[in-house]
Amino acid sequence: MPPIVNDIFSFLGFLLSAFGLLVFGFASGRFILETFPKSNWQVQITLVLGIFGVAVGLANFVTPGSAGAFALGAGISFLASGMGKKKEEEGK
Repeated sequence: MPPIVNDIFSFLGFLLSAFGLLVFGFASGRFILETFPKSNWQVQITLVLGIFGVAVGLANFVTPGSAGAFALGAGISFLASGMGKKKEEEGK
């Protein structure tokens, strides 16, 4: 197999990994932001430790771009949840 084919598949693998972790970061951030206010303090501690544990694990075992994509997805979900509350307050 020519080396260019291997390089193309490697590049597509990096893109797919980064995109997958972006989606996973967004979904896990939304899950935590939705369940955090409704739960008791033991579950809140578990949620916070879980998201930080996943971030530390990703920083150790994946490429920096993929870990950054996870953090970007979680940050986007945090910002998106804050924007939705402002629109609801303006409607009242």
